[in-house]
Amino acid sequence: MPRVRVVPCFAALLVIVSASSLFADSIVNSERSITKLAEGVYEIRHPDAPDGFPQGNTLVVIGDRGALVVDSGFLPSSTRLDIDQIRKWTAKPVTYLVNTHWHFDHTMGNGLYVEAFPSVQVVAQKESQKLIRDVNPGALSRYPHRREVTELALKTGKKIDGTPLTEGERKRYELRLAGLEPTLAELKNVVEFVPNVAFDRELDIDLGHRAVQIRFLGRGNTSGDTVIYLPVEKILAAGDLLDHPVPYFFGDIPVDHVNTLSAIAQLDFDTIVPGHGEVLQGKRYLYQVMDLLTAVNTEVEKELNAGAKTSDEVQQGLPKVIDVDAWRNKFVGSDSKDRDFFDVNLRALVEASFQQISTR
Repeated sequence: MPRVRVVPCFAALLVIVSASSLFADSIVNSERSITKLAEGVYEIRHPDAPDGFPQGNTLVVIGDRGALVVDSGFLPSSTRLDIDQIRKWTAKPVTYLVNTHWHFDHTMGNGLYVEAFPSVQVVAQKESQKLIRDVNPGALSRYPHRREVTELALKTGKKIDGTPLTEGERKRYELRLAGLEPTLAELKNVVEFVPNVAFDRELDIDLGHRAVQIRFLGRGNTSGDTVIYLPVEKILAAGDLLDHPVPYFFGDIPVDHVNTLSAIAQLDFDTIVPGHGEVLQGKRYLYQVMDLLTAVNTEVEKELNAGAKTSDEVQQGLPKVIDVDAWRNKFVGSDSKDRDFFDVNLRALVEASFQQISTR
C-alpha cells in the first residue's frame, strides 16, 4: 500500500538517460506515496525504476463530470497502480490527460490511459506533441544501450564524459546494471500514444465545479513546458520546470527558463507539484532556482564577452566568480549523493547557458 500524506491547501534525452538517472528522482525515491492536496486533488509520487531511472510525479484532479491527470508515468506497473487508485477515488472517467513536456518518464503511460478510458483527450503544448511523436520512440528504442554505457563505465572506471567514477558512483552503476533487466522487461509492454490535442499558449477546462488552467508561459527545461494551475485551490503543477531538491538542467534553455519561472511566480498559488521530488509550499524554492539560473547566465555572458571560446573554459572559470559551494549547500546541504547530483546538473546548466548565449 502506498504511504498517504495530507498536506493543507492554502486559500536531450540520451544525456538525461546517461547522467541524471545515476541518482534518480531528484535525488532518490524508493517508495510510492500519495499526498492529498485538496478535496479531490491528489499528487502521486512514484518510486524509481529498478535500474534507478526516475519516474515523474502525477497530479490527479477530480471534478463533478470527470477527472484530469497530469503526466502519465514511465513504467506500466506504476501507471496501472495509478489508474486503479483513481478508480477508487471516483467512478467518473479520466477525461483529460496532460503531458507537461516530452520526456518519456512523464509520457510512457499515455497508452494505458487511452486503453482504460477510451474517450480521454491527451493534451500537450504543440512543441511537446511534436517531440513526443518524433523523438520519444527513438529514445525508448535506445534505452537498452544503458547496459553498454554502464558496463563500459564499470570496466574503464570513467563516466560517459570521461571523468573518473567515484566509489559512490561505481556502486550506483552496479545497482543500475542489476536493475536493468526488470526495467527493460516492463518497457517491452509500453504502447506509446502521441497527444491528440495540441494547444499553443493556453487551454481552460471545466471538469464540473473544478476550473483547470493549462498554460505555456515560455520555454525552460524543454521547448514546450506546460504548467497546470488550479486557481481556486491555488495549486500549480510545474513539470520539470521545477524539480526538488536539485533542478534538472540537462538540455535546458537557461535564458528562457528564468523568464518562464518569473512568469509562473506572478500566478497566485501556495502549493507546487514539481516534476520530481516532494510537494512544495510557497514560492521560496522557485525564487531560489531563478537566482541560480540568473547567476550562471550572468557569469557565462561575462566570460563570453571577456573572450572565452569554449564551454570548458567557462566551466573552469566559474568557481572563481560564483561561490559554487554556497549554492550547493543551499540546495542540498551535506548529503554526498545530493551534492554529486547538484554538481552534475550545474555542469549541464553551464553548458546549456554557454550554448544558448553564444549563439544568440
